[in-house]
Amino acid sequence: MLLLQYQKCSTCKKAAAWLKQNHIACEDRPIKEKNPTKEELAEWHRKSGLPLKRFFNTSGNLYKELHLKDKLPSMTEEEQLALLATDGMLVKRPLVVGEDFVLVGFKEDEWAEVLLR
Repeated sequence: MLLLQYQKCSTCKKAAAWLKQNHIACEDRPIKEKNPTKEELAEWHRKSGLPLKRFFNTSGNLYKELHLKDKLPSMTEEEQLALLATDGMLVKRPLVVGEDFVLVGFKEDEWAEVLLR
């Protein structure tokens, strides 16, 4: 499994601690330094079954600075994926990518349901 996180993010820290506490090993990838590619994001989006908007860090400064709340609805999926791939800070985190699932954001109940089964 792959864990994409931002080291300064408190939610990411909680998620990493939860993974460690539950003895779940993940390859750690810093999302800011090694942001996901458009192809990775497209694959993860398909695998997750979630709306693409869920992959955006809507509470982040960059999201707000770019006025994406107003722009996203008129953008195609391809354009949105390309934009997400430009900067890891636009991507909702933490992200856990497994063989047949993707978890976006840290919700302990959701993570437990998928990772502790």
